[in-house]
Amino acid sequence: MIKLITLLLFALMNGNGLKYVDASELTLTGKVFTDTPNPYHRIDTAAFHGFTSHEIRLLQNSAGVAVAFSTDSPSITVVAEYGYKSYSLNSNAFMARGFDLYIRDGGQWLWAASGVPDDKVSGKPLKLISNLPEGNKECLLYLPGFSEILSLKIGVKEEAAIEPLPNPFRHRVAVFGSSFTQGAACSKAGMAYPSILSRETGIQFLNLGVSGRCKLQDYFAAALSAAPDVDAFLFDTFSNPEPREIEERLIPFIEAVQKAHPGKPLIFQQTIYRERGNFDTYNRKWDADRIALVAKMMKDACKKYDDVYFLECTNATSPDHYTSVDGTHPGDYGYTLWARSIKKPALRILRKYGIK
Repeated sequence: MIKLITLLLFALMNGNGLKYVDASELTLTGKVFTDTPNPYHRIDTAAFHGFTSHEIRLLQNSAGVAVAFSTDSPSITVVAEYGYKSYSLNSNAFMARGFDLYIRDGGQWLWAASGVPDDKVSGKPLKLISNLPEGNKECLLYLPGFSEILSLKIGVKEEAAIEPLPNPFRHRVAVFGSSFTQGAACSKAGMAYPSILSRETGIQFLNLGVSGRCKLQDYFAAALSAAPDVDAFLFDTFSNPEPREIEERLIPFIEAVQKAHPGKPLIFQQTIYRERGNFDTYNRKWDADRIALVAKMMKDACKKYDDVYFLECTNATSPDHYTSVDGTHPGDYGYTLWARSIKKPALRILRKYGIK
């Protein structure tokens, strides 16, 4: 009741028969750190030391963060204020700075709408969808994957109800990784593989992808060591670092995180095959050598440490090789293959710890 009253206090009228509710007063999912001063940042970067300016910007991106709410409105509109917008080459506008809406139907999250606010007019309302059927809808709205959101309001018809949806996902599995984890080259914000896994399993996979900067650094290990109420970790930590960095940093990284989270599973993934190696012999050898090194080191690590696991089945390539966008990053097809390649083995491990 108190939260509903708060929502009413935050409601704003825009003169078009809509009322707007601050998204931060609804249910936010997908965040490892839930108490950031900006609710759409993924880490309070001022609370930790060592991050570069580029890493700070990436951690302020809202990748994987989604707003869960219910409404009986026939339309849904958003108004966003950005701190930073991304115009990267390998992530289109729908992924980099747009919004991606799913609605639950028969227990399944179905895509409903995607949209990108007008770059020329700051704060202009973006109507994501109209003509929704009557009755209550359970909604999941993913925020931009590579941009910073300063404020976000969700608009519904003035006479409609909008309420926080109880978190639709159970447990908390932190996913630390590269641009793959953050979702580079996805067609829209809800198609990063942690988000796909969440929708398909009902388990909450929390996206902490930092594009190009996931290199087993000690300061990231320190941040993950402070992660609150995390039940397990899933790592995509071998896609960015050079072999020398893996050799030097892997064991200290494992030991630091494990010391802070004893008894919790640390699941490492092999990096994926990159299509750039189809004909480029240098890149083919580089990628193969790194994969071989990781396989050897993780075999030893799994023997040495309890609760450490290695998934060698990670795959984002189909037999037709139609999955790549730029030779490195897969598109939606590839990320879906990735999520499904690790889903069963990851769930088997998680079930051992009561995570199901």
